[in-house]
Amino acid sequence: SERLGRRRWVIERTMSWLTGYRRLSPRYERDHRNYLAFLGLAAALCCYKRLVRLTT
Repeated sequence: SERLGRRRWVIERTMSWLTGYRRLSPRYERDHRNYLAFLGLAAALCCYKRLVRLTT
């Protein structure tokens, strides 16, 4: 159960990062391809911000 908690925390943290982008919180896009594109862009921005913070 301890290992499951660690994975769950990572997923919950990632979801909280993604909800910081207002366009993704409620699903405004009707086309699923546009929504997935915004989701990928938000994930890339989260990774970039984390990388910059770790390298400075």
